[in-house]
Amino acid sequence: MGVSDFNLKGEHKKNIALFTSMVNLALADDVLSEGEEKLLKKVAKKFHILDDKYKEILEDQTNHQITGVHGYDERIEHLFDLTNMIYADDVVSIKEVGILRRICVGLGFPIDNVEKVADEAIHLILNDDDLEEFTKAIKRVNKF
Repeated sequence: MGVSDFNLKGEHKKNIALFTSMVNLALADDVLSEGEEKLLKKVAKKFHILDDKYKEILEDQTNHQITGVHGYDERIEHLFDLTNMIYADDVVSIKEVGILRRICVGLGFPIDNVEKVADEAIHLILNDDDLEEFTKAIKRVNKF
């Protein structure tokens, strides 16, 4: 863990953890495609992740674990971003699906429903649904 990690505030720490999860998904096949890199840079800018931190996370993703997100809609939005990363290279691999399922658990989705949630998320992204439609569909699949 770098010295700069001690100064991170709660929301920024969550964003870095989410970004790190996106990097894990992007590198699941050990290759960072042009589409994945473009999406990572867009998300890094949105999350105010500086170039040094961006490079540090690309080199080593082990220092930033995803933390539970409090709001249900916020968890779904993070799932939306993560699922978009899976499809950024126009291919969904089995390894990426496995990582997404583990991340779903980290986001706080019920363990017994993670497979359904992750599979539906991928299906929705493949259909190019927007965040609003994605949220409605995930809520239908993930009934409490």
